[in-house]
Amino acid sequence: MVKIKEIIEELEKLAPPAYQESYDNSGLITGDKNWSVSGIMVSLDCIESVIDDAINKKCNLIVAHHPIVFKGLKKLNGKNYVERTIIKAIKNDIAIYAIHTNLDNVYLGVNQKIANKIGLINTRILAPKKQLLEKLVVFIPKEDTNKVLDALYAAGAGEIGNYSHCSFKVNGTGSFKPNEKANPVIGERGQLEHVNEDRVEIMYPNYLSSKVVRTLKENHPYEEVAYYISQLENENQEVGSGMIGQLEKEMTSHEFLAHLKKTMELNTIRYTAKNTDSIKTVALCGGAGSFLLSTAMAQNADAFVTGDFKYHEFFDGEGKTLIADIGHYESEKFTKELLHSLLTEKFANIATYLTEVNTNPVLYF
Repeated sequence: MVKIKEIIEELEKLAPPAYQESYDNSGLITGDKNWSVSGIMVSLDCIESVIDDAINKKCNLIVAHHPIVFKGLKKLNGKNYVERTIIKAIKNDIAIYAIHTNLDNVYLGVNQKIANKIGLINTRILAPKKQLLEKLVVFIPKEDTNKVLDALYAAGAGEIGNYSHCSFKVNGTGSFKPNEKANPVIGERGQLEHVNEDRVEIMYPNYLSSKVVRTLKENHPYEEVAYYISQLENENQEVGSGMIGQLEKEMTSHEFLAHLKKTMELNTIRYTAKNTDSIKTVALCGGAGSFLLSTAMAQNADAFVTGDFKYHEFFDGEGKTLIADIGHYESEKFTKELLHSLLTEKFANIATYLTEVNTNPVLYF
């Protein structure tokens, strides 16, 4: 039987927990990761009716985008929907796993799904994050370099965008003198040694730091490994907020809004006028993305698609960028498809359902 922890491992390969925002609460909210999985329910939100849907379909794991517990709970007496949902999940042995801003912040996450629906090409992260990368520099005897590098690649180091096995090496001479307590692989105690070594440099996401260092020490031949680690200021082009790309063909504002309404299956769009009636470059952000408007405008986006814009924020487009507020739920609803596809591909032997519950609390008259 597949355990919940195996499901979590696959989800976190796509969206590592280290990439969630500091205010978020992604992860396993209820349940035990060592439980066997009877079935999986996928939903944008986890509310009482979703728990009921899971019970009816004999699912003991709910994978939701939004965490049902966002702020701290001080009591559990059922006075609100959050407490009632948690109580019902616990009483029925149902695990709830949330994959929220970490899924927002990865290239193949929420925003790429929206971009695919709209039909954007040449997509990239709109606001890449900095200080998420580290560089390892290590000195390895030349004959052991390939073995150590292969182990580091397997640990996740050396991946840059669409490229793997990325590293740099230069050959030189290393020197060391073992003391009387040393147990050298090469040389003798008390004698100065000179060894043909490669200086190797390799980058990796900083959340892998412990794994990379452990792998290095397990595979390096020396008793004492000479290495150092630097935090990089580089932007990580695979991690960040929002997305930007181009339509395959230029559209008028009216054509674009009609296209947006059809592809995103919308009932309504709140939008602003644009001084020039042409849309080619489109920026977007699932959920509440008004904080990215200035970034989108700085990158010459003709339109910015998101949800939860406030009245006065609509003025900030200044006619240069068409703002299209399609709603929070509406912008993220296809996240369910993204998660469902991943889970059915990786765990074909487990029943995985899209919830039949429409969790959108906003109705339109």
